[in-house]
Amino acid sequence: MLDIRFIRENPELVQRAADRKGIALSVRDLLRLDEERRRLVAEIEKLRHDRNRRSEEIGALIREGAREQAERVKEQVRRANVRLDELEEELAGIKAEYDRLMLLVPNPASPDTPEGASDADNVEIRRVGDIPAFDFEPKDHVELGERLGILDLARGVKVAGARGYFLKGNGFRLQQAVLRLAMDVLERRGFIPMDVPLIVREDALVHTGFFPIGRDQTYELKGEGKFLIGTSEVSLVSYFSGEILDLDEPVRVAAWTSCFRSEVGSAGRDVHGLYRVHQFAKVEQVVLCRNDPDESERMLQEMTRNAEEILRLLELPYRVMAICAGDLPQKTYKQYDIETWMPSRRAYGETQSSSNLLDFQARRANIRYREADGTARFCHTLNCTAIASPRILIPLLEVHQREDGSVRIPEALWPYMDGLAELRPV
Repeated sequence: MLDIRFIRENPELVQRAADRKGIALSVRDLLRLDEERRRLVAEIEKLRHDRNRRSEEIGALIREGAREQAERVKEQVRRANVRLDELEEELAGIKAEYDRLMLLVPNPASPDTPEGASDADNVEIRRVGDIPAFDFEPKDHVELGERLGILDLARGVKVAGARGYFLKGNGFRLQQAVLRLAMDVLERRGFIPMDVPLIVREDALVHTGFFPIGRDQTYELKGEGKFLIGTSEVSLVSYFSGEILDLDEPVRVAAWTSCFRSEVGSAGRDVHGLYRVHQFAKVEQVVLCRNDPDESERMLQEMTRNAEEILRLLELPYRVMAICAGDLPQKTYKQYDIETWMPSRRAYGETQSSSNLLDFQARRANIRYREADGTARFCHTLNCTAIASPRILIPLLEVHQREDGSVRIPEALWPYMDGLAELRPV
């Protein structure tokens, strides 16, 4: 959510942000409602003040014996109450529509965000690692996983429907190893690990900017007003909602959770294997820092480096992409995607994402801190995927495969795999 004063002062900037992000919002209509809302509030406050003054006057008139005059003032008070009811009902309708539009207002993109309309316009920042050159016909992760006895898609579909899967034996252990490695990297960098709710109330999703846009991507528990999270960012940020924090140092928190996304609108996309599934595991970084663009930019770079370090430990080639204005989510000011090389796709595929939201979430969730002079300010919030699985298993299996169908396990994972250095076909 943006400060309405900022919107009043920058209507063209905000409208342009909405247009670029594909959000059906008329800033002109929002400002018209804002003006009407303020006019009604002023009129109501004046009417209440006059009514209260007259109410006090009635008592004085009665004490003076001026009953006839007191009755006239009583009638004025009665008419004022009727008018107040009318104005408050009108204000409620105006405010409901005003609030609805405010929740659609996007975060403008940062000045250094690339121009563009879609992911085709994202800009490569850097590329790390060499794309593997196989001297044999490489297999994809599905064939590898089935031959290794670690993946069962057929039974996943039988049990869960489309995009269902089972990881078995060393497949389960490999996923756990990757996630534990990620958590250990973050803890060494000062992140507090947290076990968080997977089921949240609707306001947690509104506060973090996932609702109302994106509602169709979320699984709802019908009749309970609760939802399954698509990322622990929702729970981690909402943990601090309504609070005033000590931000002498940035607050760094991380969670390892299951996540759920309905993937509405993705029918027919990435249906093969483990790339796009409904249930996955993710280690998420969240940082809350002072309302200082320089500080939050440093945090964005730090969190991105953390995610890159995990890929380096997994010995995977990747590239970092600056997301263009038209591909940014509503809530995001600046974003990097990290894409890892996936041989079966003959392309890089997104495995991590890091975002700076400035105070967009903090305004919605009312998360503040105090400046040295005691002034309360909304903080900045940031998030970054440290790792997500099973998608990361695609490059992990495919990049490290050998001609005989075995897969080398990166050395960084050996301690989490009881020293196991390779997976061999069953």
